[in-house]
Order: sequence, then structure tokens, then C-alpha cells
Amino acid sequence: MTRIRVGIDVGGTFTDAVAVDPATLELLAQVKVPTTHHHADGVAHGIVTALNRLLDEVGCAAEDVAFLAHGTTQATNALLEGDVAPVGLIGIGSGPGAVATKRLAGLGNLELAPGKRLPLHYAHVDDPGDPAGVRAAVDQVTAAGAEVLVASEPFSVDLPDGEQAVLAAAGARGLPTTAAHEITSLYGLRKRTRTAVVNAAILPKMLATANLVESSITASGMTAPLMVMRCDGGVMSLTEMRRRPLLTVLSGPAAGVAGALMQERVSDGVFLETGGTSTDISVIRRGKVAVRHATILGKSSYLSALDVRTVGVGGGSMIRLGDGAVRGVGPRSAHIAGLPYACFANPAELREAKLVATSPLAGDPGDYAAVDAAGGRFAITMTCAANALGRVPEGDFAAGEPESARIALALLAEALNTDVAGAARRVLDAGVKQVRAVVDAMIRDYRLDRDTVVLVGGGGGAASVTPHLAGSTGLTGRIAEHSEVISPLGVALALVREQVERIIPGATQEHVLGVRNEAEAAVVAQGAAPGAVEVEVTVDPQTNTVRAIATGATELRTQDRARRVDDTELRTAAAESLKTDPQRVRVLATTDAHTVFGAEKRRRFRKPHHPVRVLDADGVVRLHAANARVATTTAGQAPEVLAELIRESTTYGDGGVRAPSLRLLLGSRIADLSGVLEAGPLLALARSELRSRAADEPVVAVLEARS
Repeated sequence: MTRIRVGIDVGGTFTDAVAVDPATLELLAQVKVPTTHHHADGVAHGIVTALNRLLDEVGCAAEDVAFLAHGTTQATNALLEGDVAPVGLIGIGSGPGAVATKRLAGLGNLELAPGKRLPLHYAHVDDPGDPAGVRAAVDQVTAAGAEVLVASEPFSVDLPDGEQAVLAAAGARGLPTTAAHEITSLYGLRKRTRTAVVNAAILPKMLATANLVESSITASGMTAPLMVMRCDGGVMSLTEMRRRPLLTVLSGPAAGVAGALMQERVSDGVFLETGGTSTDISVIRRGKVAVRHATILGKSSYLSALDVRTVGVGGGSMIRLGDGAVRGVGPRSAHIAGLPYACFANPAELREAKLVATSPLAGDPGDYAAVDAAGGRFAITMTCAANALGRVPEGDFAAGEPESARIALALLAEALNTDVAGAARRVLDAGVKQVRAVVDAMIRDYRLDRDTVVLVGGGGGAASVTPHLAGSTGLTGRIAEHSEVISPLGVALALVREQVERIIPGATQEHVLGVRNEAEAAVVAQGAAPGAVEVEVTVDPQTNTVRAIATGATELRTQDRARRVDDTELRTAAAESLKTDPQRVRVLATTDAHTVFGAEKRRRFRKPHHPVRVLDADGVVRLHAANARVATTTAGQAPEVLAELIRESTTYGDGGVRAPSLRLLLGSRIADLSGVLEAGPLLALARSELRSRAADEPVVAVLEARS
């Protein structure tokens, strides 16, 4: 091992760093240092400190780092705390078109934090080709205190010349500038401008931090390009972050789910990252993170971010009692109350223990349970209950003193008129109930198959939630390996990602391919190996939106992993996913990287279904289809074969003509073309995926007719 991947997660309190072997994904070392908010170099100092300690522990030099990425909550915190730069917004337009633009001045009413509004100064330009008029507008907003400029014009996604002319004229001021069309290419003047203005508000602070981090990393002798975590589960280059820092907002939970996706190799599942106070819940569907347009400052935006839903229950959540029952769990935690966990105390500290009721903070209800003992006051938490039941694996971050946990729960059991195990189960039932409601909703929202869903727990408090949730729902569940550092692991293993969206009424094959190629080129420009790029294209006929999401691995990340399973293990894993006996499972197709398994499921008075599972060489389900057709051909013959297969599988109904959902197994990749509903663009995309393949290379097609 001479090269490593490094992931660094900058949290509010600590900065965690990990080193990973790029071939086996083995965790080689991990370090934790305090986050240096108040240092002259800001969080950059903590990043470099963590990196140097990590290299010492692994025994590597700076030049041995092949990939370096970091995630940060700085942008999120800046918005939450109202710590942003004043924005100068220059609207463009004349005649009737100027009415909508001038209304953008109202964006200054956006509330950042209680009592704090977005500092916005507006000026208007009738003719962007008039240098004197543009300079006057720039003078107006800078005199008012603007530190960053935004130009916005109706329909600039089609005709950006006006915005570009304003920024060119304003460039002489030396201020950071951005154009609304550079942030998103979607229509909707107000939403597009609002997204650009929020991006601009955090731009100066993020640029300063990026420059400090880059200079510090360079001074340490590092030659690997520095990447930054995005809010959609991928990473981007530092250059791209300087242009669109808004993409780092809400990236904290994205790092954890990226770790679950890459390290745990989840195909369909729910990831639960549990800290001390809360649990972030997100979805992995068909091997990809679920994203949606995020709500920022209480308003919808064009920022595509991880769909994460937070529940106020974590490993440190305290217990509320009333009328001889567990009234609830949380939202207050031991951390907020300033109390240690009872399960982490030495049993001697719990001598003469008695149950008391307390208010964690002034004004809180006084029914939270705590323990007063010889060693002081201790909180009874979800983690205490999990330890008392033996649910915390040995060596886990949340593993405490079993005897101490039982002492605390025995006091609770007496108040509840039950035994220790019964009291612990009631605590976990009450806490997990809140989490289960959100998990069930997300499974419904994303139409996940409960037979294939896996619950994966991450974070230091994972053992307090995930095992009990799995037991109460009957779903498969496990705690991620190295769950306490799942976020920096996700940063280290994340793929380069880019999303391109265009609104194109009546999009032709050329339009669709153009958007696809633009996304692919963007990730290659940021360091992804061209042969490792996957592009998922979706065409929404209702909104006329063409969307391409490209993900690419750097060269080292594409190496094969060391472990491989044999044919028997593959068949057993497929049978478990298909919920059938291994003897009823058939191999439908194979490639060097994947094996396609299928079975027949007969139902009374209805046609039999043919569910399909595609497994990789590690035995992980990479694709599952409820009722699919599988065909093997070659790259040279595929266009003709696919045209016939698509024709035969196209459905006709009240919703119109719909081409089948198509996925192609090409080499080590699965090309997902299921987002395209029309046969013409679908075949064009398929041809695009096949163009670099040798004519005799095997290709496997998996088709699902749409209902």
C-alpha cells in the first residue's frame, strides 16, 4: 500500500479524519481533533492538524495521498446564524419585463435567523449594454455596503448575454460576482434569483476558507487535488465550490449516507445516522441517494440536496415519565442538559442512586428522568437502555458499563412496575416509535420494496436506534462498520458528481444527448476517470425537464476490491433477496462484473411474475426488478436488438405511450436509462453508452414494462 484516500469531516465540535485503502476500502487509521473555529486560519488549521496526525499514524508522506476531500457545515452554519455578506442584486430589464425584475428587491425580506434578515441592496439596469448605466448601478449597491454582486434577468437561461455584460462591467470593482443563470438553468425568475442570492451571501466567507485550506494543504506538500463534499452525496472540485458554495449547504448528512452507499454497498435501504440528540434519516434507492430540491430559509430553491428527514431522538435522548409510564423520549438530550450518561459511569459512582425528575433547561417540563447518586447526577438515555438490553456490540462507540446501565434502568423499572428488560424495551419503543413513523413514510414515498429494504445505522448513537427499529419492524438491519466515523468515510469514498438540468419543451434526441454529455464532461473536468463515469438521464414530459446526473470515480477508486464470493454464496444472496429457495433461482446472464439471477413467482388467476436481481462480485444486490425481461447481446448487435425489445415492451394506455424501463450491464457498470419514457431518446442514449465498446463485447439488457 503506497497510496491512500483521505476523508475529513469538519463538525461543529470535532474534526474527524480517516485514511482508506483505495483497493480494499479498508479503514487504515482515524483521528479526531477539536474544530478550530477561533484560530486565525479558521477551520483550515484543524483540517491540516488532523491530516498531519493521520499521515503520522499511517506512516505515509503527503505525496502518498491520492485523493483528499473534506466536508464542512460552514455554509449551513453561516445561514443558520445569519453570518453572511451583504449582497448587491442588479436586476436587468426594460418595459413590462422590468416589473418582475424590480420585485426581486423584496428578497431582502428573507429571514436568516430570528431578528436577522438577508442584507440585500437592489439596483436596476434598463440596458445591460450601457456601461455608464451598469457602473451607476454597481456604485449604488457598493456604496450601500454590498460585498458580492448578483446579476439577474428574465429568461437568462436562454439568453445570458445581459447578465454576462453586467458582470463584465462590474468586474473592475474586484468583488466576487455571480450570474443567476450560472447557478441553475431552470426557469422561474424569482426562485432562480433567490437561489443565486443565497449562494452569493455565503460566497465571500467560503472563498476565504477555501483559499486558506488550499494554501495550507499545498504548504504541507500535498499534490492531490482537494475535493469538497456536496449536499447530494458526491464531491466537487475546489474550483467548482468557489463558484457554487451553496452546494455545500446541508452536506453534513450527505457524507454519512455516502459512507453507507460506498462502504456498506447498499442497493435499497434506509440510512439512519444517529448522534446524541437526533437521527437523520435518508434513502438509498437502486444504489443511488434520494435527492430533491431543498428548502432554504423557509423557501423552495433549485438546490438539489439529499432528502434527509430529522427526528429529535438520539443516543443521548432523555426519558420523560408520567403516570407510571414512559411519556416520551427527547427532544432534550444529556448533552443539552449537561449531564453524563448513567451507562458510562463507573458502577461505584452510582452508589446510593435514586430516581429524580428534572428540567434539562429552564422552562422545560420537569418530568425528565435522571439519577442522583454518590458520583453526582446522571441522565438515563436511549443508549443506557440499549446497553441494559445487550443491544450494543462490543467495541461499539456507544458501548458502556452494562452494570451501570442495569442500575439506572432498575430505578426506572421500579417506577414503571416492571423489570429491567421491560423498562429498557419501553424506553426504546417510545424513542423508536418516532423514528419508525418517518422511516415508514420514506419507504412509501420512494416505493421501496420492504422485502429488500435494509436499515443501516451510522453515527455514534446507532446502536440505540437501528437494532431495536429492525426488530420492531421485521426489516433487515445492521450497524455500519466503523459507524462512529461513517461521515469522514463517506467523504473519502464519495464519487465526483454533477447534475445538469434544462427545461426544453419538445426535447429532441440531440437535446437529451447534449445535456447528458454536458454532465459527463463536467465530472471528467473535475478529476473523474472518463471510463468510470455513469450518467443517469431523466426526461419529465410534464415539466419538460431534462436532467442528467453524472457520477465518476477517480482512477484509484475504480480498482477491484480484494474480496470475492463464490457461486454458491452469490446464489444464496440472490435467493434471500428474492425470498425464495436457492434451488428455484436461475442464472439469466453474466458479465465479468455482475451475475443476473431470476425466479418465477406464480399467483392465482394472474400472470406469473419474473423478479430479477443483479449481484456484483461481492455478493451485493446492485439492481432489483419486480418483473423484468433479460436479454444478452453484443455491443455491435445491441442497437438493433434493443429497438425490437423496446418495441415489444412499450405500453399504451391513458397515460400515453411509455417505453420500458431499461438498464444495460456494460463491463463493470450498470447504465440506468430508466428515466426516459420515449423510445427515440431512449435508443439514442443507449447508442451513446455503447459507442466506446468493442463490437463483440457482451451486453446484458434488463427491461421492465411500465404499468
